[in-house]
Amino acid sequence: MASSTEAARADGPGAAGLAVAPGPARITIQVSGMTCAACQARVQKALAGAPGVLDATVNLMTAEATVSYDPAASGAEALVERVRETGYGAALSRAGADAVVEQDAARAQEFRELRAKALVALAAGAAAMVASMPLMAAHAHLGLGAPADPFMRWSMRVLDPPLARALPWLYAVPPRALAFGLLALTTAVMAWAGRHFYVRAWAAFRHHAADMNTLIAVGTGAAYVLSLLATVAPGFFVARGVPPDVYYEAVVLIIALILVGNTLEARAKRQTSTALRALLRLQPRTARVVRGGEERDVPVEEVHAGDVVVVRPGERLPVDGEVLTGASAVDESMLTGEPLPVEKHPGDRVIGATVNGAGAFRYRATGVGAETVLAHIVKLMREAQGSRAPIQKLADRISGIFVPVVLSISIATFVVWFLAADAAPAVRAFAAAVAVLVIACPCAMGLAVPTAVMVATGKGAELGVLVKGGEALERAHAVDTVVLDKTGTITEGKPAVTEVVLAAGAPVPEDVLVALVAAVERASEHPLAAAIVARATASGLPAPEVQRFEALAGRGARGVVDGRAVVVGNPALLAAEGISTAALEASAAERAERGWTTVFAAVDGALAGFLAVADRLRPTSPEAIRRLRRMGLEVVMLTGDTRRTAEAIAREAGVTRVVAGVLPEGKVAEVERLQREGRVVAMVGDGINDAPALARADVGVAMGSGTDVAVEASDVTLMRSDLRAVADAIALSRRTMRTMRQNLFWAFAYNVVGIPVAAGALYPALGLQLSPVLASAAMAFSSVSVVTNSLRLRRFRGA
Repeated sequence: MASSTEAARADGPGAAGLAVAPGPARITIQVSGMTCAACQARVQKALAGAPGVLDATVNLMTAEATVSYDPAASGAEALVERVRETGYGAALSRAGADAVVEQDAARAQEFRELRAKALVALAAGAAAMVASMPLMAAHAHLGLGAPADPFMRWSMRVLDPPLARALPWLYAVPPRALAFGLLALTTAVMAWAGRHFYVRAWAAFRHHAADMNTLIAVGTGAAYVLSLLATVAPGFFVARGVPPDVYYEAVVLIIALILVGNTLEARAKRQTSTALRALLRLQPRTARVVRGGEERDVPVEEVHAGDVVVVRPGERLPVDGEVLTGASAVDESMLTGEPLPVEKHPGDRVIGATVNGAGAFRYRATGVGAETVLAHIVKLMREAQGSRAPIQKLADRISGIFVPVVLSISIATFVVWFLAADAAPAVRAFAAAVAVLVIACPCAMGLAVPTAVMVATGKGAELGVLVKGGEALERAHAVDTVVLDKTGTITEGKPAVTEVVLAAGAPVPEDVLVALVAAVERASEHPLAAAIVARATASGLPAPEVQRFEALAGRGARGVVDGRAVVVGNPALLAAEGISTAALEASAAERAERGWTTVFAAVDGALAGFLAVADRLRPTSPEAIRRLRRMGLEVVMLTGDTRRTAEAIAREAGVTRVVAGVLPEGKVAEVERLQREGRVVAMVGDGINDAPALARADVGVAMGSGTDVAVEASDVTLMRSDLRAVADAIALSRRTMRTMRQNLFWAFAYNVVGIPVAAGALYPALGLQLSPVLASAAMAFSSVSVVTNSLRLRRFRGA
């Protein structure tokens, strides 16, 4: 992505003439070291304040920053350095599939490292807990009272008796020796497994900032220092009637449990990119091409546009192209979600990564490397997953002040406990303050929305629905009106001959009539001509040449075919030729009521019959419209066709509201009128003729055929020409918004409830005080719960 941005600064069209001012550039920066929403907010604030930056988006899930900037005021390297100045690592992301592979490998490595550290820390925590039991028992025997930590008090009551029976030798070890052994173990765990918490906290401190690492480092660091003092100078505590309790087991278990949470979170993050990785695995590594008259296997990276590629039965197509020879059925479900294979013949387009059926064919490569449909999809998905939904703004505002507020609450907690505790005020105040620091988790707030966006966009791609990001997802859930273009959306967009009706005593049989009319229409540019020619070709009819061809604007055409005079057109043309169409007018009117167009034909001055041509309704359109209406959506058909034809199609499709005879600007006006009524409008069209209306609608949905994957005017691109995908897209948006709200609710609720409990809010009424160890467990699993909830979107199956 970075390379393409830099390339945008190179000389473009017009460089040889007038100077062209460069437009905004766009880069993606890989950011390392971010662990929570506070980190994300810090990086985003730094980038947004850089000279020339027009827009900056930082995504905690993908660990990427996407920046749009003015190349005249700033540069890519300057923006990368801006991120580094905040204390985080930064580098320009590579483009295309390489970036995904690189990011996936980094996440896998991160998961392995965290898992190893978590397992070692858990084992060390269990050992520290066991070794702490005799130490606490020794303090109790000295009459210094029970431990202040609620978790350790419970352990002494429940675990100490069986442990003393099972390991009597451990209780014979001198308490001082146990304390120094725990000191060594804890120091080793902090220096290795927990080292990154302290390094990142120090980096944040040097940059006058605070984040999740600050909370962990301050909490565990304070517990470690207090324990160190109790180990080195226990007499100081005993002289004041305070047990010289050590919190080594708490420090180790806090680090261990947070690492467990980080490990589960890293594993879940990888699962959010399952769809993207699955797409990348689809492309073959080699291709069989014809070079020098011979077939040879070459790496897919060495295939060039224009190469002839050979595909055998059952193989995946390596690149995009156009069939030259042979025929087969190709499974395109990876793009469209449709299970039925698509027949391919010479002249048809084929798409890389799809699966060939039983046939074999050769095709000319037309899209290779970054120009393939698969590469475009990967690019769109990465951009979508790195985008931000507007609902995230609330979490961002809170995250910006969260850590300083938590530190203040922790200090206040210490003061209140120190002044009000009925026993061991200093120790209890310390435990409560540490619990507050440890339980506070800005991670969940930072992950609440991005995880849902990542999973939803990946799931959408599996269903053949490409959503351009979090903002489009959020807007789509509020849609209450769906405006459908007719041609190419509700209908197939390919007129076809539906019927041939012969006049009584017709001068020629049906096949001959079709061949003669097709011969005349081959020379015509009328939209219906291609349908008639296609019918003749499909029927295997001869293709005679037309002589003395004459196009008659608005009426039809005429010519001489094999010595026979042929007139093709509307009744007015035939009447001008002295040929009456009265015998077939009733039949023609009946077809017109269905929305069909009739083309009359006369041969050698006699009425021969008419051909009925129609743009057929897509077989899935009625079902799709029923789905949309069941979802509570109003469906409107918008078309430039005549009202009679439009209403005929609408009746067949199940649409009750029709706006016909409108030009492209009229479509925009109709969308604006609906919006003035307070409606949230989704416009569905072919993405080309309907581009203005798509851009004006609240959500633009472009129908695609598997190759139109980058329609700039749309927010959503459908990889299959099936209106049911519109219902899927809106249903997915609604489910995603529900998940985002759940995530944000639990992220906020966790802190709203957890911090007061850790501070001791329940102690006056119930006598309950939260242990720092239990606080760390709650903190560790809070972000995991948010990511896991988002992963449920993978089970979405459509509307």
